[in-house]
Amino acid sequence: MSRRKFLQLASLASAGIAVSIAGMPAFAQDATAEVTPTAEPALPAAPAAGPIDLKAAGGMDKLIEAAKAEGELSTVALPDSWANYGQIKKDFFAKYDFLKLNDLNPDGSSAQEIQAIKDNAGNKGPQNPDVIDVGFSWGQTSIDAGLLQPYKVATWDTIPDAAKDKDGYWYGDYYGTLVFEVNADVVTNVPQDWSDLLKPEYKGQIALGGDPTAANQAIFTVWAAALANGGTLDDASAGLDFFKKLADSGNLLPVVVKPATLASGETPITIRWDYNSLGNRDANADTVKIEVVYPKSGSIAGLYIQAISAYAPRPNAARLWMEYLYSDAGQLAWLTGYAKPVRYDDLVKNKAIPEELAAKLPVSDVPVQFPTIDQIIKVSDQIKKGWADKVGVAIAAAP
Repeated sequence: MSRRKFLQLASLASAGIAVSIAGMPAFAQDATAEVTPTAEPALPAAPAAGPIDLKAAGGMDKLIEAAKAEGELSTVALPDSWANYGQIKKDFFAKYDFLKLNDLNPDGSSAQEIQAIKDNAGNKGPQNPDVIDVGFSWGQTSIDAGLLQPYKVATWDTIPDAAKDKDGYWYGDYYGTLVFEVNADVVTNVPQDWSDLLKPEYKGQIALGGDPTAANQAIFTVWAAALANGGTLDDASAGLDFFKKLADSGNLLPVVVKPATLASGETPITIRWDYNSLGNRDANADTVKIEVVYPKSGSIAGLYIQAISAYAPRPNAARLWMEYLYSDAGQLAWLTGYAKPVRYDDLVKNKAIPEELAAKLPVSDVPVQFPTIDQIIKVSDQIKKGWADKVGVAIAAAP
């Protein structure tokens, strides 16, 4: 693993995302949460959209003044251990110490983030999220449902066109690939590839990073297993077959892993995005020996996006948050947490990445596959429906 390989992989992100999003159609079914046939209650009319960019907001000083008057920012589903968000939140709220953080449902899924907007539409209180960070297939469905408002950050032109909505309703933030995260104090023979996970020695030791019927990270885990076992970007049935075998063997635990349960040995093996696993390894370096393995096969990339809720009670604080995330400081903070930021190529071009940071970024030599939006919709639906039918194991959050 080398710095050069990381640069190559990061460049692949732009190329792969371009293939994925170019010509993106409007669609009625999202890729990360089960859609029910029952009609949902009509939402109240959203407030009129605010300024489209920093210039329209009157400049940074005016935006800061407007955010200060709001006094709070409500985020949702941003655990401290995810993509360095603990440090990002700390730095942002130290810089803008006039804002109070409402840290809603930090362990929530993309589906729960969207539902939180719907459930609190019209509510001016702190439980109504101002901003979201979700799997990128949520972008168009959320626009269609009237759940987002547009805003173009000051660094808008440096975000690849294929990784943002042209009108500013959403923009890609970072991506990662899936790895095995292993408590090597408990597991002495660390698995190196998907087939290893089926070995009897791992009985009762493997937990997923989410529920495959709702969570983007878990859906992509099943998809990666499919790619490692003869599946394709159009068909993840091989991944469902793999997890059926894993469940029948007794190796798969019916709980969602947490950093604490991995460290304690309750769930000593998991499959998560590399930025989560690498960050957890570093955070526990003094107490637990955690090994992070890029499997030899089945590498797939997953992009996440940022957006401002159309019903945000604190829209100026939300815009200030976005400006921070897409500044060099915000992008480097994600990179410090091993997530590949959407402005990576621009950071490289401007030599903005410190050498010591670039030197610590590991990556696999396994070619990464980037699914298109149509493939994500199709295969995610296949996994969500097929998990219960074929695997038959309900994955619940650990107590």
